Amino acid sequence: MAKKTQRLTVAQATILFLQNQYVERDGKEQLFFGGCFGIFGHGNVAGIGQALLQYPSFPYFQSRNEQAMVHTAIAYAKMKNRIGALVCTTSIGPGATNMVTGAATATINRIPVLLLPGDIFAKRDVAPVLQQLESTWSQDISVNDCFKPVSRYWDRINRPEQLITALPEAMRVLTSPTETGAVTLCMPQDVQAEAFDFPVEFFAKRVWTIQRNRPDARALATALQTIKAARKPIIIAGGGVLYSEASKELTEFINRTGIPVMETFAGKGAVHYAEPLNLGAAGVTGTPGAIAAAAEADLVIGIGTRYSDFTTISESAFQNPNVRFININVTEFDAFKHAAIPLVGDAKAILQELLQSIRRYKVSDAYRAKQEREARKWDKVVNTVYKLNHPVPISQGEVIGAVNTLSNDKDVMVCAAGSLPGDLHKLWRTRNPKGFHLEYGYSCMGYEIAGGLGIKMADPSREVYVMVGDGSYLMMSQEIITAVQEQMKLIIVLINNNGYASIGGLSESLGTKGFGTRYEFRNKKTGQLDGGILPVDLAANAASMGATVIKAQTRKELEAALVQAKKNKNTTVVYIETDREQRVGGYAWWEVPVAEVSTHASVKSAYDKLKKNKAKQRIY
Repeated sequence: MAKKTQRLTVAQATILFLQNQYVERDGKEQLFFGGCFGIFGHGNVAGIGQALLQYPSFPYFQSRNEQAMVHTAIAYAKMKNRIGALVCTTSIGPGATNMVTGAATATINRIPVLLLPGDIFAKRDVAPVLQQLESTWSQDISVNDCFKPVSRYWDRINRPEQLITALPEAMRVLTSPTETGAVTLCMPQDVQAEAFDFPVEFFAKRVWTIQRNRPDARALATALQTIKAARKPIIIAGGGVLYSEASKELTEFINRTGIPVMETFAGKGAVHYAEPLNLGAAGVTGTPGAIAAAAEADLVIGIGTRYSDFTTISESAFQNPNVRFININVTEFDAFKHAAIPLVGDAKAILQELLQSIRRYKVSDAYRAKQEREARKWDKVVNTVYKLNHPVPISQGEVIGAVNTLSNDKDVMVCAAGSLPGDLHKLWRTRNPKGFHLEYGYSCMGYEIAGGLGIKMADPSREVYVMVGDGSYLMMSQEIITAVQEQMKLIIVLINNNGYASIGGLSESLGTKGFGTRYEFRNKKTGQLDGGILPVDLAANAASMGATVIKAQTRKELEAALVQAKKNKNTTVVYIETDREQRVGGYAWWEVPVAEVSTHASVKSAYDKLKKNKAKQRIY
């Protein structure tokens, strides 16, 4: 008996398949895709564009920049704890390659995003087409090959029947906790519009189960013995705690054992900020208590962290010569880092097993009391920064304090790059697991506003505060229009410090005097960019895109603006200038190369400091 078929174009078959994909975890089932972002041009307008028109049940969202729509999709999936995703489609050429940065951001952060870039003609009878890259050594190449190193799965659909194997494989990767990231299916524009008799069963509802894998029993037993022998253990909580939804189990574990916890950028919010054993931020941007605890730790339990150099302080954080590591991670690649005892599996499931087995183990009363004192001490520092009363322009720490204090427990703060992430990591009091959304795996400038939109789409019930500096704002601000169009209210706190404050500070620490980091006119006498601040009106720019704009100068005005922004029904930009020289102190060393020879004494001094700090590094 012949199989039933349905004659569809490749693009139509793609959308019909995607809208029937579901995921299930812990018995809860939900639709996986929330819709498709796209900018149409030749390469997708007659294919994917026509298919989206034909299937209005698969929502289409318009964007202003291809990179931005991938950022939105990343934030959406992150907010969904990776069990929900969006699709992004583009034309060929620059429309496609604009997504490469977004693809890298997704893959580095291990967030599922499906990319459908248009591609050149598969038939090759019309070549070169507009925007086609020609090669003298192969005709089987296009600019979409740029996606290969930044995708977790890459394919090019040159024949309609290839969809039957490519789409399920794409779903396998997208829903895999260990392999997820950007998935790129390149779509030649002629193939998108080509019809084929697809098996009807291909479009049946399919549910992908997200498993909670358990660790090897012997590895777990070894880990338990190691924990029980530890005298100064610490926990580093990464993003895996949040994706696994293991905050409750982690909180119970630290309270029962007395082991203090510190959080990475991705893991901040894993434990409520007011938990007595929460030391706060880990690593380069860490609190003094967290840095000191890491330095003396004899055991580091990493949960869902990939140990970036910001977390390890460029491999100088752990100074105890006898330090050992236990890594709880769903990805084997990360579980084995630092010669650790690897507990490969789901964070929530493993913490549940540890809780059942750890029984009476506790750290000493003295050790626990010391870490609790450090946590209280830092909380007092945060209070001081929040109430600094710096003259106009006020400090960035005060801005953070005002936003944090006037936001509700359920609200979400989003940021990505510049000087804000480090200050937020140290200062933000996170009150729920999804309240702190910081993209720092790629630290991609321009992520903030697009990311805020993705968060709001994922959970419209939450107020979303986008904290963005002028540098990132100028990189990519146009998704304000998309937020206005979709009636997705954002509160955007736009901080102007007239340049790149973060890199300016880094430049000064390297002896290069903040060169090229201020937004100033070129001085005709010196030839340098030191001729006075540029007369740019970022507030007017935001207003031109449809946002309500409130300007503030003092802290009192800022607080009033934030109260009004919360009352407003539409996207509101709160604009304020800050003193870039009034920084939050206490940052640890971070390895960045310094010129080995220079005519500047400041560079020579920085190089001497580099050599001293490198002596503290350890290779595991």
